[in-house]
Amino acid sequence: MKIAKYCTTILVLMSVALPTSLVAQSRVARSEFICYDKREDAKRDVRTNIDKYVDFKPALQFENSEPGVVRAVYEQVVNVPAAWNDYNAYLHTENVGADYTIFVNGKQITSPVDAFTPTDHFISPYLDQGDNTIAVVVVDEAYMSLLDEGLQQPQRERFTNSYIFAQRRLAVYDFKVRMLPDSLDRFAQLQLDVVVDNSFSTPETIEVGYDLYAPDGKLMEYSVNDISLAGYSRDTLHFKPYIYHSNPNRWSATNPKLYDLTLYVKRSGILWEYIPLKVGFAEYGFTESGDITLFGKTLTLKTTRYNAAADKATTEREIRSLKTKGFNTLCPDYPQPKWFYALCDKVGIYVIDCAAISSPTNHENRAVDGTPANQPYLLDDYLRRVETMYRRAQNHVCIIAFSLGGDSSGNGYNMYKAYELLKSYGDSRPIIYLGAEEEWNSDIVAL
Repeated sequence: MKIAKYCTTILVLMSVALPTSLVAQSRVARSEFICYDKREDAKRDVRTNIDKYVDFKPALQFENSEPGVVRAVYEQVVNVPAAWNDYNAYLHTENVGADYTIFVNGKQITSPVDAFTPTDHFISPYLDQGDNTIAVVVVDEAYMSLLDEGLQQPQRERFTNSYIFAQRRLAVYDFKVRMLPDSLDRFAQLQLDVVVDNSFSTPETIEVGYDLYAPDGKLMEYSVNDISLAGYSRDTLHFKPYIYHSNPNRWSATNPKLYDLTLYVKRSGILWEYIPLKVGFAEYGFTESGDITLFGKTLTLKTTRYNAAADKATTEREIRSLKTKGFNTLCPDYPQPKWFYALCDKVGIYVIDCAAISSPTNHENRAVDGTPANQPYLLDDYLRRVETMYRRAQNHVCIIAFSLGGDSSGNGYNMYKAYELLKSYGDSRPIIYLGAEEEWNSDIVAL
């Protein structure tokens, strides 16, 4: 392994903040999910039976304790058989423990990625048939630390829940799911939007279906629709059925009932892949006076700062303990593992999700190039962190609002644009940035 190859590339390309034009950007902002080959495995999260799934636990090749840009290099060789030719491969990175960039077969495919946000990378364009070397290069970049200097690393084993999986080139790319009251507030309406991707050059047709089971196990709705796509294109299927007898199952912190929804893909009558989801019936909003609402009624929130513990079992015990102490809302400092949001859905506790932005130093200096929030060259990093935070966890019913970052992180152009980006998605949940100090880029001025 030629360490000098990585060092030279990093030093040349990363001595200043990188324009995205200089480095390939493999990062994908979408709901965090994997596809299972069997329905029973999807329900129980059994990944050992997924044909095209590989745990990603790269081994340490090099470590540098001296000041410099390259701090460590981790590598894993992944064999890509010919059977993967009709698949799109994704690398999911999590718990790296530091800022990093990714190389595939010696080619840098990302600019620096923050240590706190679990991230998906589309790696198929960089893979060859046979053995491929995927390297995670831990970097020490001053401009990256400006964005999250106020955050502390979670104490988890390095690369926990990092993996590679492959989807067919005609498949579900993303989805958005809600259960909202109908116009007369009589029962729920499922609002399911499924984005389908065709990565082939030729027109293709696929069947996309779902089934929905009530909390008591009763089948409530199912549907299968065809969709035809031109080559190299995406389109969206919209499902909007009414779900009757649903009012007793309205989700709240005191009534955390969840529906089981499974997405699946069929072609020529053959089932291809399953994506399991938990869905809650809830409608969030906010008032002009700055209160968060559930089904139009003001929520009384008792908040506490909380980040997930090292494992699920400890986290669940701690969340349940917080509930017994009267807390009903968790405010994490940065995006959490997917299982954290699933626990909050199940246990019944509200979450104000937060992007990995915390820049207390110089936060009061609103001049251009003062606070990092008003340094235009950092805009892409701000938008990427905020978008990834939103996209990967948007479907969890526990999330009642989205925060742009830590309260004392300054305000300026980058925070304005981050607010506008999230508002453009049309979500009814409020966008919060308490560091806005009553400027326009926060829907809530106090909690």
